[in-house]
Amino acid sequence: MAPAMDPCSFASFSKCTTKHLNLVFHVDFERRVIKGKVSLTLEVLEDKLSCLTLDTKDLTITKVIANGQVASFSMGTKHSFNGTPLEIQLPLEVFRGQHVIVEVTYETSPRASSLQWLNPEQTAGKKQPYLFSQCQATHCRSMIPCQDGPSVKHTYYAQVSVPKELVAVMGALRDGQETDPQDNSRTIYRFRQTVPIPSYLIALVVGSVESREIGPRSRVWSEKELVDQAAYEFAETETMLKTAENLIGPYVWGQYDILLLPPSFPYAGMENPCLTYATPTLLAGDRSLAGVIAHEISHSWTGNLVTIKNWEHFWLNEGHTVYLERMIARCLESEQFRQFKAIGGWKEMQEAVNMFGEKNPITNLVPCLDEVDTDQAFSCIPYEKGFAFLYHLEELLGGPEVFMGFIKSYIQLFAYSSISTDEWKDHLYTYFKDKVEILNKVDWNGWMHTPGMPPVKNRYDTTLADVCIALCQRWVQANEADLASFSEADVKNLSSPQLIEFLALLLHEKPIPLSHVKRMQEVYNLNGIKNAEIRFRWLRVCLRAKWDEAVPLAFKMATEQGRLKFTRPLFRELHGFEKFRQETVGVFVKHRACMHPVAVALVSKDLNVDQPQSKAA
Repeated sequence: MAPAMDPCSFASFSKCTTKHLNLVFHVDFERRVIKGKVSLTLEVLEDKLSCLTLDTKDLTITKVIANGQVASFSMGTKHSFNGTPLEIQLPLEVFRGQHVIVEVTYETSPRASSLQWLNPEQTAGKKQPYLFSQCQATHCRSMIPCQDGPSVKHTYYAQVSVPKELVAVMGALRDGQETDPQDNSRTIYRFRQTVPIPSYLIALVVGSVESREIGPRSRVWSEKELVDQAAYEFAETETMLKTAENLIGPYVWGQYDILLLPPSFPYAGMENPCLTYATPTLLAGDRSLAGVIAHEISHSWTGNLVTIKNWEHFWLNEGHTVYLERMIARCLESEQFRQFKAIGGWKEMQEAVNMFGEKNPITNLVPCLDEVDTDQAFSCIPYEKGFAFLYHLEELLGGPEVFMGFIKSYIQLFAYSSISTDEWKDHLYTYFKDKVEILNKVDWNGWMHTPGMPPVKNRYDTTLADVCIALCQRWVQANEADLASFSEADVKNLSSPQLIEFLALLLHEKPIPLSHVKRMQEVYNLNGIKNAEIRFRWLRVCLRAKWDEAVPLAFKMATEQGRLKFTRPLFRELHGFEKFRQETVGVFVKHRACMHPVAVALVSKDLNVDQPQSKAA
C-alpha cells in the first residue's frame, strides 16, 4: 500500500513508519509541563534512510539518540497551527525493512494544545489539580514528538510518574503501579496498548479519580463526587457492547472503561481505546443520552480498528460510527427510533451548513484540508452527511440487513489499517458486484465533493416526530388569544428525545414572540429541566425571542461547561443579542482561562476577539 500524503503533518511517512512507542512521562503540575522521553521503533520504507522528520508543536527538544548513538537534530519553520517539524539526521545507515529506535528527550509547553491543566477549584472535589489530554485531530504532537497522522498505527507502553495523591489513567490496559524509585512522594503507573492505534488516540488523565465496576469488562472513572451518578447513567454499557458485537464482530480491545471528565472537556465523548472520555453534560438523570456512549462504543470498530488515511476522509470514521450507533438504537429501541434520530441529525447538518455557508468547501463530505486548521473545520457534517450518504446507499441496495453485511465485511477487510474514501468505494463496488448499475447512478461528485446539503433528501419515518411537529406548529401559528390553550399536558407524554426535537424544530422557524416564550416557561417549566440537550435548545429559543431573563441562564450554561456543541452556539446567540453584545465579550474574556484551548480558539473567532498570545517554543 502506498504511503499516505497528509496535508496536516510534516512527518516522513514515505521514509519510515512507527511500529511502537515507549513513553516515559513525569507530570509536573507546578510548572504545568510533562517532562517526557519517547522511544520510537521505526520501520524503514526506503532503500537507505539517513534523515527523518517528526511532528512537534511547542515542544522543547533536548536530546535525540538513534540506536544508542547521539543524533543531530534541528527545528524547522514553525507553522501557525501545524506546529514545527523536528528534523533528525541519523548517525548511522539503515536500510529498507530494518528497524531503528529513535529516542527523543523533551518537555511540553504549559500552553500545549493537547493538554488542559485544571486548578483544584475547577474540579468537583476542589482539593486536587487535574490534567487531561485531547489529541484528536492533530494535537498529539504537542505532547509527544511523533508521526502525527492517522495513517500510522503503532502499539505503545507507558510509564507515568505523578504525585502519590493522584491517579493516572490512559487509553490502554493498566499494567501495575509502584512508588517512583527516584521520589517516594510520587507513584509510577504503567500502561500497555497492544492493538496498533494512530497517535490521536493516545490519552492521559491525571487526577483524584476513582472507579466503579459497571460490567464484566467495564469500569467508570470519575472524581468521587460524581462516580456513583456516572455508574448509574452508564449502567447499560455491557448491553450496548454485546449489541455492537452481535452486529459487527468481536470487541478486540479487552477493557471498555468510561472516564467522566470535568466540565471543560469540549466534546460529548472521545473514543480513546479502553478508556472512552465522556462529558458530564451526559448526566441527565434519566439515561436519555446513552446514544453518546453507543457512538463511542461503535468507534471501537469504525475509527479505532479501521482508521482513516488522513483527516480529509474523516467522514469514514464518523459517518460509519453514527450509522452503527443508530443500528444499536434500532436493536435496543426500534426502527422508528433510528429514523427519529436521523431526522434530528438532518436538522443539525442543516444548521452546520448554514453556519459555514452552503458554498463553503469545508462542507464537502471529503474536503481539501491543505492549509486548513482541522479544529476550525470541525462540525457535525462528516457525522450527519456521512450517515445520510450511508442511509441513501442502504435504501438503494436493499435495506438495513443487506447494508450491514457490507459494513461487517468492510470492517473485516480493513481492520488494523488506515484507508481512503477511494479504497472504501472500491470495496463497496466489489461487495455489491451484482448491483453495479445501481451504484453507477449514485451522484458521487454531489455527495463527496460538492458543498452544502446532500444532493438527495432522504425520507425518514416521522412516526415519533409527528407529535413534535404538531406541537411546534401550534406554537408558531398561535396568536395571543391562543396562548391559554397550552398546558402541561402538551409535553407530559413526550420522551426527552421528543422534547429535544420539539425545541429543535422551533429553532428552524422564525423566532416566536416573547409572550409565547414566557407562556411556554409558565406551562412547561423548561428552566427546571437539567437535561443539557433540552436546556441548550430552550435557552436558544429564549435568546431569539429577546428574553432578557434568559441571558444570565445562558451565560451560566456557556461558562459552567465547555462542550463545543453548547458553548459556541450559546455565545453566538448571546453575541447576536445586541444589547448584551459587549457583556458577552466580557464574560468570555473573563472565563476563557478556565476553558479548553480548542474552545478558546473557536469562540474567539466567533466573537471576533483576539486570542492571548502563546509564548514561542
